[in-house]
Amino acid sequence: MFWSASPAAATPGPHRRASLDDATEKATNAAGWVEENWATWLTSALQIALIIVIAVILRHVIRRTITKLIERMNRTATAAQGTALGGFLVNAERRRQRSEAIGSVLRSVASFVIMGTAALTVLSVLKINLAPLLASAGVAGVAIGFGARNLVTDFLSGVFMILEDQYGVGDEIDAGVATGTVVEVGLRVTKLRGPNGAIWYIRNGEVKRIGNLSQGWSTATVDVMIAPNQDLDRAREVITAVGEEMSKAEPWNEQLWEPVEVLGLSEVHLDSVTISVSAKTMPGKALGIERELRWRIKKALDTEGITLAPRPTTPLTDEPTTPDPSAAVAAPSALASPTSPQSLAAAPIPAPNLSK
Repeated sequence: MFWSASPAAATPGPHRRASLDDATEKATNAAGWVEENWATWLTSALQIALIIVIAVILRHVIRRTITKLIERMNRTATAAQGTALGGFLVNAERRRQRSEAIGSVLRSVASFVIMGTAALTVLSVLKINLAPLLASAGVAGVAIGFGARNLVTDFLSGVFMILEDQYGVGDEIDAGVATGTVVEVGLRVTKLRGPNGAIWYIRNGEVKRIGNLSQGWSTATVDVMIAPNQDLDRAREVITAVGEEMSKAEPWNEQLWEPVEVLGLSEVHLDSVTISVSAKTMPGKALGIERELRWRIKKALDTEGITLAPRPTTPLTDEPTTPDPSAAVAAPSALASPTSPQSLAAAPIPAPNLSK
């Protein structure tokens, strides 16, 4: 027996023929769409790759340039530190921290600007509408700004303090909330070491005023109190001689920028007169010069026999102080009289007679 194929099975039906035609049409359309757009895709891909490469190279070059510039500034400060006046004119640690802070800010700003611009350019190449994205970023930025306004204030204040060189490491400053020597200057906080050794962390945004005691020059002021019956002219000569001798001695000759000046009498009392002495000194050296000047003046006055005035320990009054006699008298009391209503009310209640 021989088997033969059925004519209906050999010939595809209308439904199958329609499916094959649809698949062929879709494949043709897809191939045509790819053929029409592959050039655009290739162009966009090359543009995106070129944008990314340029952004990375530009970011690397700018950051490296900033780093080289900061290192050069630090090398210059280090070289000046070894000269005769370098230790006085340049503070290497202060210069290094200031330059590092400025370099960090510049590198961050450069990276943000370059990479942000590259990202927006890539999105524009991809035909993405940037208006909703920028609007959303603006709203998010406002919300973050309100939430972290203290942090932003501290950061901006720190940037301007560093750029304006208001103070640096080693400076003696009065920040209002604390006073001490600057240990570290940051973009958000400043570290001070107080007179008792405590470390103060001050937020830059909280600093409303800065008194820098280490910039320009300082003034050493000494008040000498002598007895009113002493020779004032001789006292002036002795103090002037002490100042001249001190200005020629080491290391005070470098710390004293002007001769010691006797200003005259600042106070006149019945038991003492005060002679004011002043001198312009190197920044931050006023306290040490004041101590040394007092030491030398005291020794010189003792040698010349000029008596210092004693400091009063008790207030001077014309009448002697006597105890108040009424202080020993007790206040009148209603209980002192046994017939008063208060005494009768406070009398104990007699015990009841239980024998009846």
